Amino acid sequence: MLRHHFGVGKVYRNRRHDNRKEDLYRYSVVRRDDLIKVIIPFFEKYALRTSKQSDFTKFAECVRLMQLNVHLSARGVIRIAEITETMNHCKPRKEMIRILRDYMPDTDGVGEDIVPSAWRHAGARCKDIELAS
Repeated sequence: MLRHHFGVGKVYRNRRHDNRKEDLYRYSVVRRDDLIKVIIPFFEKYALRTSKQSDFTKFAECVRLMQLNVHLSARGVIRIAEITETMNHCKPRKEMIRILRDYMPDTDGVGEDIVPSAWRHAGARCKDIELAS
């Protein structure tokens, strides 16, 4: 029904191998364009009434940052990691952020591309995008 309603995504069957008789099903939307044009606007119009609303807002922010290709810079990846750190009951991800910073030591320079060719194809430059600290 979800797939039919939204017109995007896929449904996956997860067969149960325990003593339960019914399988589980997972609805998944992975195309960024589908998330931006269909799923995010739906949940912005019909807001969740649970603690997941805060996580959804942060998820939508991350997807929009990715739409701007912010994730292609070292600083952008760290910014997204910092946002996700505050999701799902604020489970700490300090170790992941430390690893990212160690792997990309020159994160002070906002223009250091992780995938330089992607910037060339996208026609964008990281320094043109201001990141909130």
